Amino acid sequence: MSTIVLEGRDIVRDYHVPGGLFSKARVVHAVKGVSFTVEKGKTLAIVGESGCGKSTLARIITMIDAATAGDLLIEGQKVDIAKGGLTPELRRKVQIVFQNPYGSLNPRQKIGDVLGEPLLINTNVPADERRERAMQMLVKVGLGPEHFNRYPHMFSGGQRQRIAIARALMLNPSLLVLDEPVSALDLSVQAQVLNLLADLQDEFQLTYVFISHDLSVVRYIADDVMVMYFGEAVEYGPRDEVFSNPKHSYTKTLFAATPRADVESIKARLARKAAKAA
Repeated sequence: MSTIVLEGRDIVRDYHVPGGLFSKARVVHAVKGVSFTVEKGKTLAIVGESGCGKSTLARIITMIDAATAGDLLIEGQKVDIAKGGLTPELRRKVQIVFQNPYGSLNPRQKIGDVLGEPLLINTNVPADERRERAMQMLVKVGLGPEHFNRYPHMFSGGQRQRIAIARALMLNPSLLVLDEPVSALDLSVQAQVLNLLADLQDEFQLTYVFISHDLSVVRYIADDVMVMYFGEAVEYGPRDEVFSNPKHSYTKTLFAATPRADVESIKARLARKAAKAA
């Protein structure tokens, strides 16, 4: 029997924009009554152009931003989304990985401190155990203990995103919100990070909400797809169904206009390269 990790019911987010000398105050409807569910170990991809509301929805799910109306349930527990009401327990279960691997890490902190900080803030785990868990997590994301005392500027963009993923996993969350996590990376590095995310999902039974505008990436990683347009979910369903038989005119236009990188060929090329090196 499947377990629902995340459920949103009619979520709304309005912004009140004050008027100026020659304009009236107005309301911007960023998210308009969006509903969705995500099962344990599955990935919901939320796609659409810039300004469609997908990142606003991600910020509501992680309680970075409050909602105007609607219900949000995490592992069956209702969250007070109008007041940013994630309890400390729920905050440990929901983590986010941001788009920019260069801006999401404190340049003055060593990597060991970056990874240990969530444990320091949210738990009573002693320093030696924090260090050990950080070392283990570095290995999980394809880095090594030798990176523990280095600074962020000493790593490539792909390595920094691996570190950001490792930091998000330090509290053993059940849900990761991934906000354009590979869009700032080169194509070959994108494939590596996507493969890492798939492996981690299998190992830890993680549930993902994957925000993206890149349909080739979405087709590779998603189980279900929700297409947003001007704050509304205009298409929602299993990945293969949405891609093979899009029903909404916007979805058809979006698919036709988006260049698609062949992620599968990149993955195969990386596998051949690894086999030669072995």
